[in-house]
Amino acid sequence: MAGTEAGEGAQRLSALTLTGLVVGSMVGAGVFSLPSRFAEETGVAGALVAWAVAGAGTLMLALVFQTLAVREPHLDAGVYAYAKAGFGEYLGFFAAFGYWASACVGNVTYWVLIMSTLGAAVPGLGEGDTPLAVLLASAGVWSFHALVRRGVREAAAINRIVTIAKLVPILVFVLLALFALDPAVFAANVSGGAAAGPLFEQVRGTMLVTVFVFLGVEGASVYSRHARRREDVGRATVLGLLSVLAVFASVTIVSYGILPRERIAELRQPSMAGVLAAEVGPWGSAFVGVALVVAVLGAYLAWTLMAAEVLFVAARDDDMPRFLKRTGREDVPTAALLLTAVLVQVMLVVTLFSADAFNFALGLTSSLTLIPFLLAAGYAVRLAWSRPPRRARELVVAVLATLYTVFLLYAAGPKFLLVSLIVYAPASVLFAMARRERGRRLFAPREVLVLLASVLGAVVGVVALAAGWIAL
Repeated sequence: MAGTEAGEGAQRLSALTLTGLVVGSMVGAGVFSLPSRFAEETGVAGALVAWAVAGAGTLMLALVFQTLAVREPHLDAGVYAYAKAGFGEYLGFFAAFGYWASACVGNVTYWVLIMSTLGAAVPGLGEGDTPLAVLLASAGVWSFHALVRRGVREAAAINRIVTIAKLVPILVFVLLALFALDPAVFAANVSGGAAAGPLFEQVRGTMLVTVFVFLGVEGASVYSRHARRREDVGRATVLGLLSVLAVFASVTIVSYGILPRERIAELRQPSMAGVLAAEVGPWGSAFVGVALVVAVLGAYLAWTLMAAEVLFVAARDDDMPRFLKRTGREDVPTAALLLTAVLVQVMLVVTLFSADAFNFALGLTSSLTLIPFLLAAGYAVRLAWSRPPRRARELVVAVLATLYTVFLLYAAGPKFLLVSLIVYAPASVLFAMARRERGRRLFAPREVLVLLASVLGAVVGVVALAAGWIAL
């Protein structure tokens, strides 16, 4: 571990860089898909309510990470470490694996969206789910793998530059849409129409989308071992969230003033390109396409860093097999990075069998993240309640964050929960490997119950897929 410690001392990230990681993680594929994803479910009123709920709920989660970063400065890698401290090694392992898997599947959405964007000019790429698209995306996966191996500091610096470069075109889109906004079209889109259903169901239908676009709010806490000061982790988290919330809500709402809701819902992804093309002509689609490629590649870089970091820290704490501790130059967790690239590659192949590759990967990414988030929020509740100094504000925030995450699980529905368990259950093999390496009992009695529940859920999920009750 001497080499690792030296690496840690040499690579301290400032509050500005940490904020860039948060913003860079969140502003990726999701923002460019927002117009049609929201229009499929709701109108202006529902979108405003959805962003208010999602913004408030995610702010509670952000405040939880801020509080935990200050009160528990010895816990590295955020979500995983908090779940382990609150609920034991096995659930901590589940949080680490689930967070890592969600990052990998989220990276798949980036490649699908890039290929779908290029597919407007190259028909062979389709909507990002053709063999040619998967082949080109695979080349991108391994190219980025080689880049990140070069070092944490270099990758973080690139991310900071890319974050600025991708925000400018998005802000230009919002300003152009405001200038061209048609009040009559906007007014007609307020309610969403009779086909949209009750307002509660409209809001519920958008929740997985909001989870997906807010993934990355925990980015600073995941990378906390590299922070110059622990206080910077919380500040970067809250500042990053508020900045991105304003951007996401603006992109969604102004789109309703350009086209009728039904037409926005039918746009191919990235739907922001279709909205801008309707507003300014064909060059708008090309403009968004270039911005999307820059944004998505930047987010892919940040997520690759965070995914590998979680596996590395879990292995360092003996909750993952020892081979995942391996690091190379500049403190880069090479083994964890390789496993990350492998899972992204596997999931890219899976998209060939999906009826809607982008939306499936988006929903699965969100669902995989909810269990780690729920465990982290639950730990904050326990900490605020049982450990002095007991503060009412911290307890209220932690309870609200927990309730919000439970609501998200309900909104996700059984389909993605079952598919998530298909991913979670086999991961217990890695936990058993780690226990065997340490000469310990594989599963304690309470852990066996969690194992059985996850395996049972996975079996139900496989049967549901085979019988056609749920579909990819």
